[in-house]
Amino acid sequence: MKQEKLLVKFPKIETNTIPKLLRLRVQKLGNKVFMRRKHLGIWQSRTFDEVYQEIKYFALGMMALGLKEGETVAVVGENKLETYWAEWGTMCVRAKSVCIYPDATPDEMKYILNNSQAVFVVAEDQEQVDKVLEIRNQVDSLRCIIYWDSRGMWNYDHPHLSKFKAVQEKGRKFEKEHPKLFDQLIDDGKGDDIAVLSYSSGTTGLPKGVVLPYNYLMDNAVRVMAYLPTHKFLRYLSYLSPAWATEQWFGITIGLMAPFEINFPEEPETILENIRELGSELLLFGPRQWESLASSVESHMMDAGFFRKLFYKLGIKIGLKATSQQTGGPAENPVYRFLLPLAKLLVLNPLRDNLGLKKTYLALSGGAAMAPDVFRFFHAMGVKLRNIYGSTEGGLFSVHTGNHFDLETVGRWAESDPNFGQAFKWLISEEGELQVKGGSGFRGYYNSPEATEKAFSKGWFKTGDSVRVRDDGQLVYLDRVSDLSTLSTGHKFPPQFIETRLRFSPFIKDVMTLGDTQKPYVAALVNIDPENAGRWAEKHGIAYTTFTDLSQLPQIRELIAGEIIKVNQMLDKEAVVKQFINLPKELDPDESELTRSRKLRRNFLGEKYQELIQGIYSGQKHVKSEIPIKYQDGRVGTLKATVFINSA
Repeated sequence: MKQEKLLVKFPKIETNTIPKLLRLRVQKLGNKVFMRRKHLGIWQSRTFDEVYQEIKYFALGMMALGLKEGETVAVVGENKLETYWAEWGTMCVRAKSVCIYPDATPDEMKYILNNSQAVFVVAEDQEQVDKVLEIRNQVDSLRCIIYWDSRGMWNYDHPHLSKFKAVQEKGRKFEKEHPKLFDQLIDDGKGDDIAVLSYSSGTTGLPKGVVLPYNYLMDNAVRVMAYLPTHKFLRYLSYLSPAWATEQWFGITIGLMAPFEINFPEEPETILENIRELGSELLLFGPRQWESLASSVESHMMDAGFFRKLFYKLGIKIGLKATSQQTGGPAENPVYRFLLPLAKLLVLNPLRDNLGLKKTYLALSGGAAMAPDVFRFFHAMGVKLRNIYGSTEGGLFSVHTGNHFDLETVGRWAESDPNFGQAFKWLISEEGELQVKGGSGFRGYYNSPEATEKAFSKGWFKTGDSVRVRDDGQLVYLDRVSDLSTLSTGHKFPPQFIETRLRFSPFIKDVMTLGDTQKPYVAALVNIDPENAGRWAEKHGIAYTTFTDLSQLPQIRELIAGEIIKVNQMLDKEAVVKQFINLPKELDPDESELTRSRKLRRNFLGEKYQELIQGIYSGQKHVKSEIPIKYQDGRVGTLKATVFINSA
């Protein structure tokens, strides 16, 4: 198939490593505000000069503690100033970093620390330090634990513990003995040096550490900037964990390349409030976050009065109709274009402002498929949400460009800057799998030569994604190749297509479809949204006690059946969801049911809930189940519940 060529203007590449880029920005913009964080209710600013000093002395302090070139430093915590400083500081002394999701369990942390051969851990607070200390003796390479938030740690006395500021003090003394070393190390950096190890989600097994050199980070940053309308000192809120490669492209790399004004929320719970305060211009969320935002609006409107609810529905309808052509639908009726300013004034602009999106002109979704209804919802209120699509190994593949956003696609193929090697190319295998090569390329999995070898076919990297490319050059993402399912009838269906549309319901938080060559029809395991379902139950005068009790109420089961029926109307007759169960507990990353980016671990879920799945396909009306659970304090137990099997 012919690949459509677009005229692309790539930004100028000023240097070949992030530390050199950091130093260059400081030289040119030293007294300009670079970073801001909210602390104790007050936004505090840091200039480029101030940030550089923090980074330099922390980096030299780690060297004083014995960090050597090429070694690995792990960083674990929420998105804070110190998270960035630790990673950039590690890069400056030619070591490599690995970021770990802050909600990782001790076992997950132990695996990554051992696999990456981490020698230092830079942790946020007592919670993270406790996890590291728990597995300290099971990580042979680990020599030092550094932390920056000392609340609750006054009585901690451990030979391997150091405070962030104390390390910086060591760095100041170290600089007096080695005054030229820091600049020399930055000068010695090369584009093919390893900058970061980014661990995959691990949906099909243990996570693998993807090797990301500076060439990769710069290549993808340049690619993003060529296709998206970024600008200098764009207000960016760093919310996605740097453990996800996408934040490495945006905050860590483009944040310096553009550069951005990088802002940090006070706490994860204050993210929406902070977005509104800042007037963030660029927001990058995963589909689950966008879906959650949309669902929160729908759930709050359930409590609204008659006239408020009526105005809301009319406003959204006008917005949807007026932006229909923009999102790949039919041409809009001129009447709706005429009514749109009034709808914006009364409904859409206040709604957008309440969500903190008033100044957001660049809204991006990446990481998984999203329900088209969610896309249309945000476009209706004037937020031009667009897809970006790529992988940790291959980088950015495609992006929605311009002012037309076809919901069926994930945008046009993104070319690469010729400075980063051969042209970025794709092909689709006979099995429908997207394969890529060119650009900065894929350097392999860290300490996993066999996995690296399996990832290639005749020089092409196998993404594992099932896609098709339309005649106009836009990519349509279908599902993971391994997740496409075939029923015993021979009919194929895409589980993720069904699941993303079901998740648009405010009452469904997660869902996993069932069906394979041994099963004659599609069924589903549903994780209800306890907040919205609970609010609905209270509004209708229905009493309940626990999550388990709520999930099995006949009225809630009927409510979920109605949501499934709506989605079934979009599907082929052979692909409709015929039966479902409401799980008696929430799906939890701490129990390995979800990845840290909230993707389903399908194989694990299939084994854990095998008893319930067998009940669905054996014609039972209910199953008396015993499900192993893990409490937040680490204790394990068993949840006993009668789970009902429901027809849709």
